[in-house]
Amino acid sequence: MDFALIMFVALVITGVIWLLDSLFFKAKRAKDAKLPVLTEYAKSFFPVILAVFVLRSFVVEPFKIPSGSMIPTLLVGDFILVNKYTYGIRLPIINKKILNVGEPKEGDVMVFRYPKDTSLDYIKRVVGVPGDTVTYRNKRLTINGKPVVTINDGSYNYIGRGLNYVSTERYKEQLGQHLHEIITQSDRPSIDLSQVDSQFPYRENCDYNDAGFTCKVPQGYYFMMGDNRDDSTDSRYWGFVPDRNIVGRAFMVWWNFDDLKRIGHMIE
Repeated sequence: MDFALIMFVALVITGVIWLLDSLFFKAKRAKDAKLPVLTEYAKSFFPVILAVFVLRSFVVEPFKIPSGSMIPTLLVGDFILVNKYTYGIRLPIINKKILNVGEPKEGDVMVFRYPKDTSLDYIKRVVGVPGDTVTYRNKRLTINGKPVVTINDGSYNYIGRGLNYVSTERYKEQLGQHLHEIITQSDRPSIDLSQVDSQFPYRENCDYNDAGFTCKVPQGYYFMMGDNRDDSTDSRYWGFVPDRNIVGRAFMVWWNFDDLKRIGHMIE
C-alpha cells in the first residue's frame, strides 16, 4: 500500500479521536481522571504524524536506490532525498498539481511513478522535455538536432546482477546545466528492439531501427534515460512519462551502508 495513504489514514484516525475527545468526552471526565489509552496515544502521535506527513508530502521525501540503472551517478543501496516542491506543489496520494513552481529541465535526475504500474517509483535522468526531439543512435545522444557534448573519461567497472563483473566505458556528458557521468558497454546495442513496447502512448512519435531511435516528446510528457545506458529499462522501452506521474527531483545522497563517503554527495 502507498506509504502516503497509510500516513493519511493514521493522521485522520488520530485526529478524529483527539477531536471527539476534546468536543464530547473531556467534559464528562473527572478532572483528575486518566486519559483513555486510545485517546492518550492519539494525542501523542497526531502531531508527529502530521509533521512527517507534511514534510514528506510537500518538502522532501527519502528513497532507496534498488538497481544499477543510474550507475555511476547513483549506486545500489544509496538512500537519497527528493525535493517535492521543485516541480510544483502537489496534493499527496492523488498527486495533483495545485501550484506550479517550476518544470523539469534536461539533465535533472527525477523520481516518478512508473507509467505501466504507478505503484512503483522509478528514478532516471530527464533527457527530453515537451517538444524536444530526442535521438539516440550508436550510443550518442542528440537533442533537437544538436549532439550532446560527450567526453571520454576512461573506464568504469562494477559488480552487476548475479555478482557478474561489468566493464564499461565512462563519459562525461553535458546535458542542460548538468555535467554528469554516463557509462556504456561496447558489446551491447544502443537498444534491444525485442524489448520495446509497441503500444505505449504516443508510440507513433518514435522511429526505431537497429542503430537506435528518434522520439518527439509530446506536450505534458518527458523522456527519461538511465546513466547506465546499456543496463537501464527506460523511456526507450516503455515510453514517455506524463507530468502527473512526477514525484520530485533527486538532489542528495544522505546514506549508504556500504560506502559512508557517499553521505552528503550532491546529485548532478
